[in-house]
Amino acid sequence: MARRFLTAVACVSSARALVAPAVQPARAAPARTPRAATMTEVETKEALPLSSVVLDEEEERRLKKERRLAAAETSLDVFVVGLSHHNAKVEVREKLAIPQDEWSESAQAIVDDSNGAIAEAAVLSTCNRFEVYFSARDARAAFASISQHFQERSGLPMAELRESLFMLTESDASAHALRVSAGLDSLVVGEGQILSQMKACYANAIEGAGGKVTSRLLNTAVAAGKRARDETDISKGAVSISSAAYELAAERAPLDLAGLELENARVLIVGAGKMTRLLLTHMASHGAVGRKCTILNRSYQRAKDMADEYKEGYDVDIDVVASDGDEQVAYDLAKDADIIFTASSAVDYIFDAETIAKLERQAGREKLMLVDIAVPRNVDPACDELEDVRAYDVDSLKAVVERNTAKRRREIVEAEKLLEEEQASFRAWITSLGAVPAITKLQTKAEDLRQAELKRADKKLQSLSSREIEAVERLSRGIVSKLLHGPMSSLRGEGSTDDKKNTLSALKKMFGV
Repeated sequence: MARRFLTAVACVSSARALVAPAVQPARAAPARTPRAATMTEVETKEALPLSSVVLDEEEERRLKKERRLAAAETSLDVFVVGLSHHNAKVEVREKLAIPQDEWSESAQAIVDDSNGAIAEAAVLSTCNRFEVYFSARDARAAFASISQHFQERSGLPMAELRESLFMLTESDASAHALRVSAGLDSLVVGEGQILSQMKACYANAIEGAGGKVTSRLLNTAVAAGKRARDETDISKGAVSISSAAYELAAERAPLDLAGLELENARVLIVGAGKMTRLLLTHMASHGAVGRKCTILNRSYQRAKDMADEYKEGYDVDIDVVASDGDEQVAYDLAKDADIIFTASSAVDYIFDAETIAKLERQAGREKLMLVDIAVPRNVDPACDELEDVRAYDVDSLKAVVERNTAKRRREIVEAEKLLEEEQASFRAWITSLGAVPAITKLQTKAEDLRQAELKRADKKLQSLSSREIEAVERLSRGIVSKLLHGPMSSLRGEGSTDDKKNTLSALKKMFGV
């Protein structure tokens, strides 16, 4: 179950008190010593002996080693903090949104500002979510730091930010990353754009502040997203009105137009807004914009810009006609069309049944399909009662959407099973990292014992030659190595996460590490 740390945010104010310096009463600044005087003073001081410098260097190396060993006592795990369309309004999301070319810089700033609480970080920022995947040893300290960073960046009061933020830890965080990449957490389930965005997040992580653990998480997420799409139909089937309009037309055209396929039909699209853009994207991506495609719009330039965009992006030719408010233009173009899509903002019918019935259509092309995706409707519903005419509206399309959404629900179950497999593999790897400190301490303890026993036998070994002493050293090291081989192989080998945890716990108790 996802462990939301929103309650922990209540502690942020106290955490901030630790970070922010206490307000001190104003006092006069100390007089600044001129640089020349400072240099003279330094020159008169007695030079430090070389032995002191050597000792300082040795002390620094010793302290560094101690810090590394202390850090190794607790292994890194993964976390995610952020907000999404599930729990944050767009007004909040837009205050944290970051362009893709700034993801690496932002992640590095999060690490740098954490005072060591966050070891690695990677940013994912889209129109529907802003999330930071990171690794840390102390979840509470890391969350306090990143919450402070979010507040400073957004300028929002902590109370308001708190309502939108979520934090997931360890296994919940890795499971979330996999669901996001597979499109299971998207507004439109199974959509493909999020996988591309997750790939970009991973690319930024390996080149920036991602580090070993966070980059491994994102790599696993990308692989899981690909697998979910390859091995299930999670990304197939229309789940929006525009995609449903394309799918319905492709499915019904042979039946309604005497065997004529959509890609061979003459297509007229009325309107040049967002719905038309989405419709054209689906048609062009399937190579089915028709044998001839025309956009009719009240104004010319907007439709022309759209046609140029699809010419450049998909290499399809689209004719453009401007009505300039003349209602008859739509009927004139309808005479030569097989399929008409309407997506105009007009409040009255563009095509009424009486006028459609009087159209003088070409011999052999009497049949006509009307697909109306506008609200209010652009097509008179009575058109569906005319001979050789089939008319569909938004309610007709909803059946396609619901049918495919139901299919996707079944696919979600299959995708979840695949993600569980990827999740188990990643968590096993994370658990193996947790064994590294225990292995290091076990090796250190064994080596200390070996050297202590050799020292105890020092007097008895004095009569041995240097070559014989070396042989004893090799022998003792070999015995220790063979004794440790079994325990360390158990920690590093294959097995479930629970098995590894049990093995690690048993070894810690047995060897006191």
